[in-house]
Amino acid sequence: MEKWIERGLVASRWVLAPFYIGLVIALFVVLLKFGQELLHFVGGAYTLTPKQTVLGVLELVDLALLGSLVLIVIFSGYENFVSKIDGAEHLSWPNWMTKVDFAGLKLKLLASIVLISAIELLKGFMQIKDLSDRDLYWLVGVHMVFMVSGVLLAFSDLLQAKAGHPDD
Repeated sequence: MEKWIERGLVASRWVLAPFYIGLVIALFVVLLKFGQELLHFVGGAYTLTPKQTVLGVLELVDLALLGSLVLIVIFSGYENFVSKIDGAEHLSWPNWMTKVDFAGLKLKLLASIVLISAIELLKGFMQIKDLSDRDLYWLVGVHMVFMVSGVLLAFSDLLQAKAGHPDD
């Protein structure tokens, strides 16, 4: 009976597979939005002010970072929680695809979120005349929360590693 329960519990990890497939579909939605923004940006290139050009590029970078974040979650989550991905036959694949542990995943995710919030903050500063002080305070506050969270997470992982208890 114990072996059947254990097999059932281990097999239940496959319930997560549809979540990662859903994230792949979401990645295509991000690609669609990136394409729309790119067409809008390029279509109005001649009439854009330098400030609008910077904002347009920041929007594209923001979407690219979001796509990268989703991709990191897909590969790392699948690798860590569902099944190993055999990259031995695919020498062109990036090394991180099959080698990001859970601690590395947490740091990569938070670093991506910090970058995305930094871009939002920069966009806010580029439009400072159009935003209220309250909006700017919120942008700075959210960014600081993410930054402090990242530092604390990295510090706790460092303490765990020094104590000999890596987060597997």
